[in-house]
Amino acid sequence: MQIPKDLILQVLQQRGQTTEAAQADQELPGQVDTEQHGDLLSRFGLDVGDLMRMVGGGGGGGGGGALDGIKGKLGL
Repeated sequence: MQIPKDLILQVLQQRGQTTEAAQADQELPGQVDTEQHGDLLSRFGLDVGDLMRMVGGGGGGGGGGALDGIKGKLGL
């Protein structure tokens, strides 16, 4: 699945992981392939499944909170 790098950066920044966000900005392409870049995402403390649910809107009882706002800003 393709995920915009901006979404990943926003998630890291929301978590207060500014150092990781800066690294991710340097190392990830504009569109991140979850299969191809899964190891990098894990290194930044991100779970591919969680990211896919955010982007895909799948699974669950809402409660996205700040992440819903991020998705809205990115047009997702």
